Amino acid sequence: MDVISVKGLNVSYQNKRVLTNIYLTVESGHTYGVIGPNGAGKSTLFKCILGLIDADAGDIQVFGQSVEYHRKRIAYVPQRDEVDWSFPATVQDLVLMGRYPHKRVLQRLNSKDHEIAHYAMEKLGIAEFANRQIGQLSGGQQQRVFIARALAQEADLFFFDEPFVGVDITTEEKIITIMKDLAKEGKTVLVVHHDLSTVDQYFSKVIMINQRLIAFGDTAEVFIPEHIAKCYGAQLTMLHKTGIYQ
Repeated sequence: MDVISVKGLNVSYQNKRVLTNIYLTVESGHTYGVIGPNGAGKSTLFKCILGLIDADAGDIQVFGQSVEYHRKRIAYVPQRDEVDWSFPATVQDLVLMGRYPHKRVLQRLNSKDHEIAHYAMEKLGIAEFANRQIGQLSGGQQQRVFIARALAQEADLFFFDEPFVGVDITTEEKIITIMKDLAKEGKTVLVVHHDLSTVDQYFSKVIMINQRLIAFGDTAEVFIPEHIAKCYGAQLTMLHKTGIYQ
């Protein structure tokens, strides 16, 4: 059974088509890089699979069913600019939110939940900031908090939307190591990613989209100049100049 199955997906915003006729399957035990130019529909694809926005047409199944049946098995890390960093929550508060999907309504967190959250913070190197308000952290530390929350959820399917934006190289290396470890455990990780120079190092599979699906599959077979040129078009010259793609 595929972890994710997308068939004939069409999505529009304000009568403008964002995704057209997307067909793809996602398998367990891999890190997937979701790549394409700005405005290609990468984040839209995530939100549609997660049921956060409606599709115009198409069928999406997660673990063989509607996503609604598997919420607690799915962890989502949004882009940092979608988060209200002034919210009066500590690092520990936010990481513990990863345990809520495993709780019944009004059921309290227990010592086991706190133990799991603490382990996740230790793994991301943020345990010392447990009582610090999230807005007081650096960009890299903030990103680590959200990934710690995802780990605390003990999910099977992870969505990371641009997790490396605004983080230092040490944080980036730590995050990608964790993602690869998750894949080794048989879990599935999808990552919206922009730095083409690291795609073949970071991901075992890629999904290349520019409103339409350009290609998907094993990185070594799919991430090739022909597909990159087709995906990025006129933007490819700029990517060469900025060093994002050599």
